[in-house]
Amino acid sequence: MYSDESRDFVLVATGDIFITRKLSVYNEPNYLKMWDILRDADIKFTNFEMLVHEHKGYPVAQSGGTYTQVDKFILDELSYAGFNLFSLANNHSLDYGTEAMLRTRELFDEYQFVHAGTGENLAEARSPRFLDLANGRVAFIAASSSFAPHGSAGHARPDMRGRPGLNPIRYDTYYEVDSEHFKKVLDLDEHLKTYIQKELSVKSGWGIPDKKGQCAIGSNKYVLGESPGVHTKINKQDKEENLKWISDGARQADFVIYSLHCHEGNPTDFWKPADFHQPFAHECIDSGADAFLGHGSHYLRGIEIYNKKPIFYGLGNFVFQNETVRKLPHDVYEKTKLDYSNTPADYYDKRSDGDNKGFPAEKRFWQSILPKCYYENGELTKIEIYPITLGFNKKRTVRGRPMLACDNEGKEILEKIKELSSPFGTKIVIKDNVGYIEV
Repeated sequence: MYSDESRDFVLVATGDIFITRKLSVYNEPNYLKMWDILRDADIKFTNFEMLVHEHKGYPVAQSGGTYTQVDKFILDELSYAGFNLFSLANNHSLDYGTEAMLRTRELFDEYQFVHAGTGENLAEARSPRFLDLANGRVAFIAASSSFAPHGSAGHARPDMRGRPGLNPIRYDTYYEVDSEHFKKVLDLDEHLKTYIQKELSVKSGWGIPDKKGQCAIGSNKYVLGESPGVHTKINKQDKEENLKWISDGARQADFVIYSLHCHEGNPTDFWKPADFHQPFAHECIDSGADAFLGHGSHYLRGIEIYNKKPIFYGLGNFVFQNETVRKLPHDVYEKTKLDYSNTPADYYDKRSDGDNKGFPAEKRFWQSILPKCYYENGELTKIEIYPITLGFNKKRTVRGRPMLACDNEGKEILEKIKELSSPFGTKIVIKDNVGYIEV
């Protein structure tokens, strides 16, 4: 028997890595033990939410938040950590335009890192990349639903180059209202005379008329229905093309992993995924994915076992050093009413109001998990969940680096992921500071 016929895999998945500093210089026991858990796996995944470049690209007008840049040394740190599967599709992929995105890909190729989610055109960004292991071949596809409009890759044509960018999962947002409130929307449309602009747009050939039971006012779309609230619906083309490549990967490999960077959540409960997230995750599994790895919210969301396959709706942060980026464009200083005399430290202080608001002020951004998934002959048998702390309430130079959480904090994190996973029917047993899911 060939060894790669076994399809016996161990997968460890981490969430977002926003990394600016070395990992290899620390030696705390709980820190080293964490890396041992990760390195012991066959498949070691992370979302690389950074760009590696030399500031040759230009900062774009609309970034993913903190403009991302780190020097080439960080690739040696990723090697030290042991990661072998990287998503590059996220809201920071185009912070410095296509030049920095392509430079990051070039450097990852130099290091022979398997990465997916960005490309010279849309087909390249969407198609699988492959990780060859002794126990089987892994197909990997990565996408993002959170990105600036300029970030999406475009298809090539016989007579035109494609557009470099990321693999997008677009979605429409609509506001569902009952009959009483829908009448008020129609009254508002009449009051503001927005219907005139819509009629002119339709006559010019650009606009689409409102359908019965629908009314658009500006960029907001209101729909008459029985489930009032803010809803999202996935773009059909993006969904079908991603499912096509998952199916391709399932036929070209022994194991398929799909990664989605998704900030979006339930508008009334941010711990829950957005409307489009769960149905899409199910369709990914049905199309051949063996694991669905969601991240992007920067905090935990629940775990579902669907058709004996794991779906992680939010893996949280794993490294979160977005306060030690070395240089930033003027846009961020201007936004916080700072000027040319100010420094990065001034900006980070002002942005967080001295750690009293934003990321530094909320514990949820500094607690995470390290799940370890065991597969036999391609079938999931169990998941171990290790609690991770990123140093909430510690100073800027300390927080953001992961470590196994113990004692009360470890229990708190595991109880939280147990609570978040329960609505999906997932049962987590906690024992000796580890969570267990038996399949």
